[in-house]
Amino acid sequence: MENLNETKEGKEMNRRPKVICHMTTSLDGKVTGGFLGMPECERATEVYYEINRSYHADAYACGRVTMEGSFTGGWFPQLRAYQGERIPREDYAADQDAHFFAVAFDRKGRLGWRTSCIVDEDPGYGGAHIIEVMLEDVSDAYLAYLRETGVSYIFAGRNEMDIELALEKLRSLFGIETLLLEGGSIINGAFARAGMIDELSLVIAPVTADAADKPLLMDALPQAYDLTGVKQYDGGVVWMNCIAKRKTAENGFGK
Repeated sequence: MENLNETKEGKEMNRRPKVICHMTTSLDGKVTGGFLGMPECERATEVYYEINRSYHADAYACGRVTMEGSFTGGWFPQLRAYQGERIPREDYAADQDAHFFAVAFDRKGRLGWRTSCIVDEDPGYGGAHIIEVMLEDVSDAYLAYLRETGVSYIFAGRNEMDIELALEKLRSLFGIETLLLEGGSIINGAFARAGMIDELSLVIAPVTADAADKPLLMDALPQAYDLTGVKQYDGGVVWMNCIAKRKTAENGFGK
């Protein structure tokens, strides 16, 4: 039998964290919108957090909009004090000894952090050391601000985000082995297009969403999955777990 560690997939997984996309969805596959505030979604939210804790992941990752809505509230610092700074485009690990991380995919450096860790009463999120993932064209002033605040950052491309490169750096610099990808739709889709989602963990609420609400994976490509588990909870909530099938010459799916 072929040693998994000698296969292309095995080598890839040795370089980067395992990525589990963990989301609450409506029956019609939406992940953002007013439906999340419906009473019928309360139990789904509880189940979502229960499963989140059960993974014991090293980090969770979100896109800029989700981080802004959940943690920064739209606050952004005045950068005038940092004008004139010249910062090399080198990755900056402010706290490599942290045991829990919040990874913000923030292409242009638009998030404002008041501290180097997430401040939240929820133990599944609070206390996580923040890592910004950005493109190299971010401003020097913003980098100087992140350094002063104690926020880590890595670069994942010059003009376009390289998801695989970002993941490899998260593993090599911070030792992250399991990462929960928790939205929104745009960053989920970017991971899917890059073939970087290994597992789907979907908590399905017994409601439908508005037509304008965002899907689980924005602009994703076809990908086959193996259904590995289904569990029904009270309140009409269902949890579904799927593992990604990797590309073969025959099926053309995945990466």
